[in-house]
Amino acid sequence: MTDPNADLTADFIEATRSSYDAIAPAYSAEHPDGLGDGPVETGLLTAFAELARTAADEPQVADVGSGPGYVTARLNALGLQAFGIDISPHMVALAREAHPRLRFQVGSMTALDVPDATLAGVIALYSTIHVPDTELPGVLAEFHRVLRPGGYVLLGFQASEGEHIHMAERYGQDISLDYYFRTPAEVATYLTEAGLSVYAQARIERQGQQKWGRAFTLAHKPPTAG
Repeated sequence: MTDPNADLTADFIEATRSSYDAIAPAYSAEHPDGLGDGPVETGLLTAFAELARTAADEPQVADVGSGPGYVTARLNALGLQAFGIDISPHMVALAREAHPRLRFQVGSMTALDVPDATLAGVIALYSTIHVPDTELPGVLAEFHRVLRPGGYVLLGFQASEGEHIHMAERYGQDISLDYYFRTPAEVATYLTEAGLSVYAQARIERQGQQKWGRAFTLAHKPPTAG
């Protein structure tokens, strides 16, 4: 198993952690359930849950970058043994308060505190967007490592080509948060290079005042993978 503390001193990890610690209360208040009633997101979560159940009789799933915990809660309601992992201790504390019967832990997606080949699924909605391109292959290698053969990964991200944004303020708090936006094709390439097979992709175009469209890529670890 990879040391869960191995990369916690990396600059982007520390910046992400301190930034979300600062904005956790305001973010959680604004996004108690960031998926809302969107039919596409709801359908994708349902499909992910059904596929994860094909990988194990009692499917365990990690919600990586779980934030306030609403995705973790939805996955449990769909019959999965889902638990949340987030880099921000403050965000984890708020998720535990909002969902006291569920498990949330502090951790980095660069070094998951999860044994090899044990999970039926990994879901990361709008969390890999804070990972620089140079670090993303290592993150996806971690997802591959913890997945059982036949397990699934679902990524959600803002869809834009080569766009990098740095935010120094949010919710009235001083932060240092970077966003790396990618196209579905780019994400598919990263997943393939990590040994994961792309199963499906979906894209939601910009709605209303949204600046970016959103995309989802579903991939799986081949059943014969080592």
